Amino acid sequence: MSRQPGWAVPLVTTTTGLIQVVRFDAMRQIAPARTDTWNIDGSKGLNLVPWARTELVVDLPPYIEHNSAKAKDGAGDFSFLAKYRIAAANEKQGNYSVSAWVLTTLPTGSYKNGSHDVTVQPNLGVGKGWGTFDVQTTLGATLPMGNTTYKTAGRPIVWNTVAQYHVARSGVGKYLWPEVESNATFYKGGSNDGRTQEFLTPGLMLGKAKLHPELKGARAGLVVGAGMQIATSGFHSYNHALVFTGRWCF
Repeated sequence: MSRQPGWAVPLVTTTTGLIQVVRFDAMRQIAPARTDTWNIDGSKGLNLVPWARTELVVDLPPYIEHNSAKAKDGAGDFSFLAKYRIAAANEKQGNYSVSAWVLTTLPTGSYKNGSHDVTVQPNLGVGKGWGTFDVQTTLGATLPMGNTTYKTAGRPIVWNTVAQYHVARSGVGKYLWPEVESNATFYKGGSNDGRTQEFLTPGLMLGKAKLHPELKGARAGLVVGAGMQIATSGFHSYNHALVFTGRWCF
């Protein structure tokens, strides 16, 4: 871990470094019809680094609460991820990271709260820091393995970018990481072919607060964060969303 930058893991964008964490997210989406949908867990779970440069992730199915008589509440899809860190250097040796990963989603959702088919999403992420400021950007494409999902969802391209600032290296400021993210999806094929959806997401990450600061080399700590996704494109499935995250890093 010491060979990569010590940036905070973004609220939405996948970090370009490797992490060991247990994570729980929650999101409240407000639709154009003013109905709200809760995504509890946010498809997050356990991230492990079992070998050098490699991260394995098991994401638990989220629970979707629609608060609408037109849709049934239920579990979403189970997913897992494998990441390989191609190159990285800490803040003193270059302050950058480059990784590639593949996210696989299994159709375990109930009551149409997930995909009909298996999907595979290859991604590439690049990050660069300048002092206490960093930018990370990731690009991926969701590839459905069946015609049913392709006809409805197509093969969307997902592009996320986050700009972060570390307020201070000591004092209270060392826990503060304000950020702004762009979360964009470009639809290729499917019912939304040719459309673009983008959200601007200002947020704040707080941490890491070490659980045992008196122990030299202790790594366990807590991180919390929150932000709001705001639709900036003409087409959007929801107007805005409140995003919350809690993480135990080890």
